[in-house]
Amino acid sequence: MTSPKAKIAVTIDVDVLARVKSTVEAGEARSVSAYVEHAVVSQLAAEASFDAMLAEILEATGGPPTEEERATARRLLAGDTAA
Repeated sequence: MTSPKAKIAVTIDVDVLARVKSTVEAGEARSVSAYVEHAVVSQLAAEASFDAMLAEILEATGGPPTEEERATARRLLAGDTAA
């Protein structure tokens, strides 16, 4: 049994749509909808993986940065190397 589907409307660049349609026509995707759904599922998985990796790194390094550490990072990123 398949999951229920919802119909939506999206706006994308015409060149991107042409590439997706070419992929479908080449038989590499079942449909434009299937291609888009796969892309969204892949993005959600990548975000979840990144969140898990970040949580692991924060746990290994003592937790989220303090406000002082954030301020130092902002200064360094702005090019201020003064201590």
